[in-house]
Amino acid sequence: MAKIDLNADLGEGGTADAELMTLVSSVNIACGFHAGDAHTMLASVRNAIKNGVAIGAHPSFPDRENFGRTSMDLPPETVYAQVLYQTGALDAMVRAENGVLHHVKPHGMLYNQAAKDPALADAIARAVRDCNPALILVGLAGSELIRAGERLGLTTRQEVFADRGYQPDGSLVPRTQPGALITDEEQALAQTLEMVRSGHVTAIDGTSAAVKAETVCLHGDGEHALQFARRLRAAFAEQGICVSA
Repeated sequence: MAKIDLNADLGEGGTADAELMTLVSSVNIACGFHAGDAHTMLASVRNAIKNGVAIGAHPSFPDRENFGRTSMDLPPETVYAQVLYQTGALDAMVRAENGVLHHVKPHGMLYNQAAKDPALADAIARAVRDCNPALILVGLAGSELIRAGERLGLTTRQEVFADRGYQPDGSLVPRTQPGALITDEEQALAQTLEMVRSGHVTAIDGTSAAVKAETVCLHGDGEHALQFARRLRAAFAEQGICVSA
């Protein structure tokens, strides 16, 4: 049976977090730099443990004003310190609740820049390794972040997106460009199944790009996130695809 991890970014102020935790297998919890705070982090950890889902840290650039979506040119050592700080804080909360931190997935522009910038990717991977070498590093399929994690001996998990447009090289269409977000549920479902079953995605120019789908991101802050999560789980069940972290 085919297997896929289904993850959601939570603790970001969304109203459907509790319900989404019953539908996904992994969660990425905001660590305060783009959203969330100590209280929401701990509440999210407790909810995740209650629902038996894998817990991940979701570190970001320090950019609450723009939800972590502003490009930043920071020294790699600064990024290393920021990722280590955020991951370590969430790890402490997870351990306090007798849980285990499972993975780290950067957020927003930090994630996107690390997909293409080897020095930034290396800084993130080093921070994850130095926090706990058993942590899984989640990054865009085929990206520099995945390559950095592999170089440093981390277990990696390659991610695809249900609701994002892809470019011919397998990278995401920038949010500032047309076609970045897929708002049609049927199209998003079809794209997700194509990636999981065939390892390819249809890019915005109609060509096919190879992607390795080990985890699918479901954006928890979307207006119809809960409805789409239910449809995605049903589609996976119909196709005999097991959802598991």
